[in-house]
Formats: sequence, C-alpha cells, structure tokens
Amino acid sequence: MNINILAIESSCDDTSAAILQNGTILSNVTANQTVHESYGGVVPELASRAHMAQIVPTVDLALKKGGISIDELSAIAFTRGPGLLGSLIVGVSFAKGLALRLNIPLIEVHHMHAHIHALFIGERKPSFPLLSLTVSGGHTQISVVHSPLEIEVIGKTRDDAAGEAFDKAGKLMGLPYPAGPVIDELAKAGKPVYSFPEPRVPGLDFSFSGLKTSFLQFLQREMKKDHHFIQNNLNNICASIQNRIVSILLNKLISASEQTGIKEIGIAGGVSGNSELRKTLAHIGHKREWSIYIPPIEYCTDNAAMIAMTGYFKYLEGQFTDQRVTPEPRWTQ
Repeated sequence: MNINILAIESSCDDTSAAILQNGTILSNVTANQTVHESYGGVVPELASRAHMAQIVPTVDLALKKGGISIDELSAIAFTRGPGLLGSLIVGVSFAKGLALRLNIPLIEVHHMHAHIHALFIGERKPSFPLLSLTVSGGHTQISVVHSPLEIEVIGKTRDDAAGEAFDKAGKLMGLPYPAGPVIDELAKAGKPVYSFPEPRVPGLDFSFSGLKTSFLQFLQREMKKDHHFIQNNLNNICASIQNRIVSILLNKLISASEQTGIKEIGIAGGVSGNSELRKTLAHIGHKREWSIYIPPIEYCTDNAAMIAMTGYFKYLEGQFTDQRVTPEPRWTQ
C-alpha cells in the first residue's frame, strides 16, 4: 500500500502544500504574499489573513498536480512551529480538521528540521553523520544529523539570523524587501572592496548584530563625504556586505567540520540559495574534500515538500500526534 502524505507549511508568509508518495515528492505548490513588500517586512496580521484565503486552493492544487485524491491520503504533516502564531494557527487548524474528517494520523513537524530534510529530496542523498548549516530569515544554526530523526544543534545565532542581516543591510541601502536576492544580484556586478569586522563569538555560535551596526556606521560615515555614496557604489557595497556574511557562515562551518571530523556537508534554508554562498562553499569543499549537498532552489525557501519529507520519516517510525496539538511559535529543538 502506498504511503501518501499531504504536507502543509504556513509558518510565515508562504502558504504551501505538497504531496509525497513513498518518499517521492509528487507536487509542491506555494502561494506567495506580495502585500508585505511595501512594509519592509512581514506583517503578521496580513499574513494570517492571506493564509486563510489561500490554504484551500493551495491544497486543492497540490492534490490535483500530485494525482492523488483526498481519500487516498495516509496522513497529514504540518508545521507546528516555530513561526508566526497567527500563520501557524491557520495551517494547524486546517490539518487537524481535515485529518479528523478523513480519520487519518497527524504528524507535527519542526520547521528547522524540515529545512534539513530538504537535503534528502531527490536521488542524491547525504550519508550520516551529516553536518548541516541551516540559514534563513529567522534562523542560523549548525547541526549534526546523526539519523533522519536525531538532530543535534551545535551552534546557533545569538541575535539576528543571516537572512535578517541581508534584509536589514538592504533596508539601509533603500532596497526592496526581501533584500537578500536583490543584494545577491547586485553583488554580481561589484567587488568586495569594503571590509567589515568579523564578530568574535566563541565556539560555533553566530552573531550578526555587530555587523549590522558596523554597516550602518560605515554608510553614515561615507554619506557625510558623498551624499550619493550608496547609489554611486551600490554594486561594490552589496558585494562587500555579502562577502562578509558568507565568510562568517562558512568560517563557522569549517570550524564545525574540523571539530567533528564530519565531511558530509549540507546547507539549507532560504539563504542557501545565495549564489556567493554556493560558489564559495563549492570552492572550500573541493579543497577540504567535502561531499556537499544543497537542495534545489525550490526547496530552499519555505515550502511544503520539506515538511512532507520530515513527515515521511516520522510516519515510518510511527511518530504521530493527536487532535490536542496546538501551534508552538517558539518551539525549541
């Protein structure tokens, strides 16, 4: 009998649904929200309202594209947290209601575990133990993945995440939200001619708040000399701040590999789509004889396919939840 899992992701501002059959993704549908662009960040109330409007058509389209009828579903996996409370409520409530109607199991999924499990979508899969650098708008961490459901966090951010650092730098330069992809594109025509300090954080933890302050002071200082400094040097500024964010991430990853001896290396999360990060990682990996795994761009940003993959691993182990489950916006690992 086939294992058919419907997965739902609604942790932030993307409504996503996917269908997985026996470990293979059959469909992955995501409805994005553009309403937040004019606010320079996600507005929680607007996000939850958009989820309510989008979740039914998104799930319906995922079922149609996957060629699976609703009565063929074996279980429903959903993001329990972490994330925005209002957004999570929509996804969790929908999953609970549909599972009750179909009398099938519910599978709760940790959003950060799902980003790591995106590395297992497709034919080329990592071996264990795996060292994973997960970088997104809200999280930056390094984990040792001992097995699909045994994940040990060995380093995390103490303040801002890498994605936040990109977005805040972009806001200071007057770039649209989300700024990460914009900076990545502009940096391709520039060079990292400006230097910014690397935070001195012991161990494998990260910190980006000091970099943000340094970048702000740099812009203020240069704009006193030249009011048009940003627009006249935008490409080089983008290349420089991107270069520093990437070096912070990869220097910690190198340290983690040296400390653990692990050479199976994966990066995941929205920031893992950054072209400079991918290029530099490939160069370092070649020198250090790492085996590198990066999900396709479609599975880097928030998506339901990664939720489905986690759901599949938990289904095989019989790890189900029940109708008493509630969202956990600050769910720790």
